[in-house]
Amino acid sequence: MNSKALCENYDLYFEEIILSNYLIKEILQRIKKINLPDWYLGAGCIAQTIWNYLHGYDLNKNINDYDVVYFDRSDLSFNSENKTIQKINNVFKDLPVKLDIKNQARVHLWYEEHFGYSINSYENINDAINTWPTTATCIGVKITNGKFLYYSTFGLNDIFNMVVKPNKVQITKEIYENKTKRWEKCWPMLKILEW
Repeated sequence: MNSKALCENYDLYFEEIILSNYLIKEILQRIKKINLPDWYLGAGCIAQTIWNYLHGYDLNKNINDYDVVYFDRSDLSFNSENKTIQKINNVFKDLPVKLDIKNQARVHLWYEEHFGYSINSYENINDAINTWPTTATCIGVKITNGKFLYYSTFGLNDIFNMVVKPNKVQITKEIYENKTKRWEKCWPMLKILEW
């Protein structure tokens, strides 16, 4: 694929590259069996698949986990989320993949204990994605009715240009710098902007 053509047609190549990652493709195809409300596969695994492609790496290289997020206000209990996590993990138990599964409707209930400061509850799944740590990772993908769909707060430019900028809506400088320290070792062509 010609790099100039790639830069001019992000949407065209985004789906092709993402679905070339066999783990992502398998997750997207199997997840429909679970009937999750308002869901996406998102964050780092999406941007990092593109970065792996642009670095000439195996598409799964250096990806720590695959974030499956959904939004369900009907039951905000830990037990409900845990049942969903077990159900999803059971569907993927034969795949060599670590899933990070979260009901974004209940993140505000545990966020302060985990990160040291409180946040407001999210209104919907897009609202949650809009707060993720970097402009390149505020993204989710899914397949609905046979169509590949994505939601990206900041578009695809930063992902394809390998630019990492903080999304300061919710995270701290420390969270951002911890992420980017690892990323610059894994993907040396990244252009990481300071906080």
